[in-house]
Amino acid sequence: MSESRLQAGAAQIDITPPAGTHLSGDIVRHRPARLALDPLFAKAIVFEREGRKLCLLALDVTIVTAPYTARIREAASRATGIEPDAIMVHATQTHSAPSVGGFMLDPDFPPLPAEFEWANGAVREYSDFAAERAVEAIRLANDSLRPAQVGAASCIEGRLAFNRRAVTREGGILMPGPSWHGGSLGPTSIRYIEGPMDPELGVLCVRDEALSIRALIANYTCHPVHVFPKPFVSADWPGALAARLQEVHGPQCVSLVVNGACGNINPWPPFDLDYVEDHVRMGTILADRAQAAIEAIQFTDDAVLDWRIAQVPIPLREIPAEELEHAQQVISERPQPTWADESKSGVDYDWMVAASIYSVHLMRQRSRIFDYEVQVLRIGDTAVVGLPGEPFVECGLRIKLASPTYPTYIAHCTTTYVGYIPIREAFDRGGHEVNTRYWAKLVPEAIDLIVEGATGVLQDVFGPS
Repeated sequence: MSESRLQAGAAQIDITPPAGTHLSGDIVRHRPARLALDPLFAKAIVFEREGRKLCLLALDVTIVTAPYTARIREAASRATGIEPDAIMVHATQTHSAPSVGGFMLDPDFPPLPAEFEWANGAVREYSDFAAERAVEAIRLANDSLRPAQVGAASCIEGRLAFNRRAVTREGGILMPGPSWHGGSLGPTSIRYIEGPMDPELGVLCVRDEALSIRALIANYTCHPVHVFPKPFVSADWPGALAARLQEVHGPQCVSLVVNGACGNINPWPPFDLDYVEDHVRMGTILADRAQAAIEAIQFTDDAVLDWRIAQVPIPLREIPAEELEHAQQVISERPQPTWADESKSGVDYDWMVAASIYSVHLMRQRSRIFDYEVQVLRIGDTAVVGLPGEPFVECGLRIKLASPTYPTYIAHCTTTYVGYIPIREAFDRGGHEVNTRYWAKLVPEAIDLIVEGATGVLQDVFGPS
């Protein structure tokens, strides 16, 4: 076997939580898991050529934080020899799963009582479990390296994802949802939808010597919130997409789903009064469309492997003086959370907002600059760009347009959580994604800086366009 030939290996391992584990994806609500609609997985694919290895790890969780990313990279590197910078850790961001690491409050915020550990977005017991299983998935993928060919293709699917920021007659913002119909006349308060969506459905496939698909990476852009806010475990549409592709190509095929820059993209059509939630339907439609792309792929075993990480310095927002003063007063009077009511289904919303603003203050005390990690994996002519947090779709689209290679796929929620990253125009209109909170703390020009940084890394890896 020639050492210059491409090799690939893939593995998946179950990370479904036990009953009672807190499910992330909400700000103040406590959602102990009651039922598993479908399993959660840690899925890894490893590529090797001429002694160089890279790995893409996809976790069916809401968020993964920097300490756990570092733990996974370091442990996997020791086990496999893959350089830590060549391991991309991505959360699909299903809102019907736990998170890996607390992300709602700053690390310097006073520790929460045990009964309120979930209010930081995660519980340590599950986070540790999922991280260990993630490392095992990477090890198993590395152990399964075999000669392979790879190829990629994209198709268009624009019927399933929608920009979720609706501009009202008054110039404000509404987020259309599945239970909001606006009566028989429809949502007459909406004037228009603020921005675009990304209709690209990309697929990168690994084929073995017997011409069977052994692994694939599917890339689409949409919040996985079909099952949310029910207290049910689900990988949502990414899980349904992966399951359907595995059904088509056989149990030996590991199907990773990589979610794009979906900070302002939901599966809820704003003007369809008859819409019904169905994550399986969405996943099945995407899988059928992905199959069309797979059939168009040209495979090669002559694929260049490369990777880069760059830190993009982005300023943190200044907190309005009145908001900070109020937050400090609330935290001074109530340093720990309290239940909102006797049902113990969530914490007091005002406390959570104050704690979030105060967390931004604590972060700014350490540094006014956030080092934002942009990571690029090169697999042949295909680029996978890892972006922490929840960038608006415009960020991913601008990177794709500026990229020197095609296809370029965006992976949001990599490495750590930094909150929403809106477009500049969104700040004037307000809304959930732009209020200064721990889940929205970067300056309005953050997208410009990220696009510039990511484009530079892409040019470094692929050469200028």
